[in-house]
Amino acid sequence: MMKIIGVIPARYKSSRFPGKPLADLCGKPMVWWVYRQCKKVDDFDAVYVATDDRRIFDACAELGVEVVMTSDIHRTGTDRVGEVARGIPADLIVNIQGDEPLLEPTTIKAAIEPFYSNPELEVANLMTRINDPADVVNVTIPKVITNKDGVGVYLTRAAAPYPKGSLDVAYYKQVCVYGFKPSALKFFCDYGAKYGKAKIEAVEDIEILRFIENGYKVRYVEVESETVAVDTPNDLEKARAIVAAKIASGELRVQ
Repeated sequence: MMKIIGVIPARYKSSRFPGKPLADLCGKPMVWWVYRQCKKVDDFDAVYVATDDRRIFDACAELGVEVVMTSDIHRTGTDRVGEVARGIPADLIVNIQGDEPLLEPTTIKAAIEPFYSNPELEVANLMTRINDPADVVNVTIPKVITNKDGVGVYLTRAAAPYPKGSLDVAYYKQVCVYGFKPSALKFFCDYGAKYGKAKIEAVEDIEILRFIENGYKVRYVEVESETVAVDTPNDLEKARAIVAAKIASGELRVQ
C-alpha cells in the first residue's frame, strides 16, 4: 500500500489576485472548498494546506483545516509542496491547487490512479477538453499538447496547436492537480534551488514545463471537469455563481 498525501499550496501574495485563498466563496474561504473536496478522496492518508502567510494559517486552523506553515522564499507552489514532503514522508504526493474550488473528488483521484498500474511513473497531471472557444485564447489558461500515448509534449498559454491543415482539432486545458513520486519532487526543488526556473518554464510561467524540459515523461490523464481556475476576481464571480447554484439545488451544503 502506498502512503499518499495531498498538499494544497496557498499563498497570499498573488500578483493578479492578492489574498485569493481567503476570498469569500458563499460564506467560506476558497481554500476551504478545495480542502473539503480533497478530504472526500479516500486514497489520501492525509491532506494539508501549505502556506507562508499567518492570515491563511489562522483561517485554516479556525475552520479545522490541517495546515502547515512553510518558508516564504519559494518561487512556486510545487516548491512549497516539496517542503511539506520533506517533513511528512510519503510514497506519492499530490499537489492540488488552492484556486480550483470546484474540483470534483473523482477528478483529483484521476491523478492518482495511473501510479497504481505503472510503478515506473514519476509525474502525472490532468487535462480536460476545452468547450468554450474563449478559453482557447485566454492566456490565463495553459493549453496541453500530448503525444499519442498521453505524454506531455508542451504546455502553452497561446492558442495551440495551430490548425493549419484542418479545423477538426480538440483543445485541452490543464487541470492543476499533479501527482509526484518523491524523487521527481526532489528533482524539481533541487533544480529550482540551483538554477531557478527552467528556460521555457520561465517564459510561459507554467511549472510542469520544468519536468518536460528536463526529459521527464509527464503522463496526462483526460478528465471531464467543470472546474474553474480562479486567477482573477472575474473568475471568482464565475465560481460563486456555480457554487451558489449547486447550494440552491441541494447538490452542495456549506457545513
